[in-house]
Amino acid sequence: MQRSNKFSFLKPESEIISWVTAYDYPIAYCAEMAGIDMILVGDSGAMVQHGHETTLPISMASMITMCQSVKRGASNTFIVGDMPFGSYESSDEQAINNAVDFLKTGGCDAVKLEGGIRVTSRVKAISEAGIIIIGHIGLTPQSSSNLGGYKVQGKDIKNFENLVRDAIALQEAGATAILLEAIPEICSQMIRSNVEIPIFGIGAGAGLDGQLLISNDALGLYPNFKPRFAKNFFNEAVKSNLKTKKIFTAIDLFTESLALYKAEIQNSNFPGHEFSYPISEDALEELKKSSFWK
Repeated sequence: MQRSNKFSFLKPESEIISWVTAYDYPIAYCAEMAGIDMILVGDSGAMVQHGHETTLPISMASMITMCQSVKRGASNTFIVGDMPFGSYESSDEQAINNAVDFLKTGGCDAVKLEGGIRVTSRVKAISEAGIIIIGHIGLTPQSSSNLGGYKVQGKDIKNFENLVRDAIALQEAGATAILLEAIPEICSQMIRSNVEIPIFGIGAGAGLDGQLLISNDALGLYPNFKPRFAKNFFNEAVKSNLKTKKIFTAIDLFTESLALYKAEIQNSNFPGHEFSYPISEDALEELKKSSFWK
């Protein structure tokens, strides 16, 4: 399948796009200094920055404030604003207005929202308004209660086929790319084979067009929960610099940590099996019966 290259303004299609979250000026600054390609100002900030148990409490006002801080710290990096719960559910008009606010007030270059077929009218409306929009399927934290909690997705044939249909629907509605979350690697690759737009992953294994990681996980800054796919690159940066016996600031170490993350993506060292979700042979054989399996 011929893949589109709508992110050619970032880098050649053959290279993997590095993507991290940031919610404030210093981490955004570090990401830009590390050469990270994209920054997501994620609604995950509700948890990792503000200490909430879920992403649901974060407001548009808080998201815009975080976007403004990130823009000041990484003015030359492509920034994606994450549309929070309650900012697009009511109507296409609401979705467009809030997406516009991310660009005009927040300084973002694009927006991301969660959901598949159920949000295609929102995706279409935002896209037709001239705004780059990225879809997000698989484990979608805003609706995790409907998924039975924070559980791996795509491991049974019904769920897998629904994800493929969601991806196709998002592409047809005008999404520029799709983020897959918490899906076994082989399933993510099969979803990718059914669409032409770039597919990014967070906990979705290797072999995709880009990788996203929560910066607080990469830097060891979140004590409450560590998902399987989260690798602490800060520890590696510290070990490396202890050998050189140089004196580094926290900013230097954070920057080097994110640079290591980017390098491991490009070298196909991350995410390896240790940071990917497994799938049983029986489940895999069942998935191979799907008409979407290529």
